[in-house]
Amino acid sequence: MKNTLKEFKDFIAGGNLIDIAVAFIMALYFKDVVDSFINGIVLRFIAAIVGKPSFNDIVINLWSDKTLLVGSFITTIVNFVIVGAVMFIIVKAYNKLSKPADGGDAVTEIGLLTEIRDSLQK
Repeated sequence: MKNTLKEFKDFIAGGNLIDIAVAFIMALYFKDVVDSFINGIVLRFIAAIVGKPSFNDIVINLWSDKTLLVGSFITTIVNFVIVGAVMFIIVKAYNKLSKPADGGDAVTEIGLLTEIRDSLQK
């Protein structure tokens, strides 16, 4: 039992859990930023083009009291595509900034082991 508590303490104090917690909190606030962008800018453009600020009013009537909320689904898909595009841009920018300064490829473990093997053979 004591060993389990020590492992749990090490897990909580470890950097990975803190990194995940920070990423989770940032994602929560990032959602607010994206929602604001979508509702304040993108949907306003849609309203200027289509006449309504979202597609939520598009429905398909099946029977007298049964409807399919197709417009709500379309609005959700538009939001998803926008979030995906923003995340793609962020990841692409991060990858570009995190490359080594010399412009060369990062040293891989296999490449390093190959260099050691070659130098030992000489």
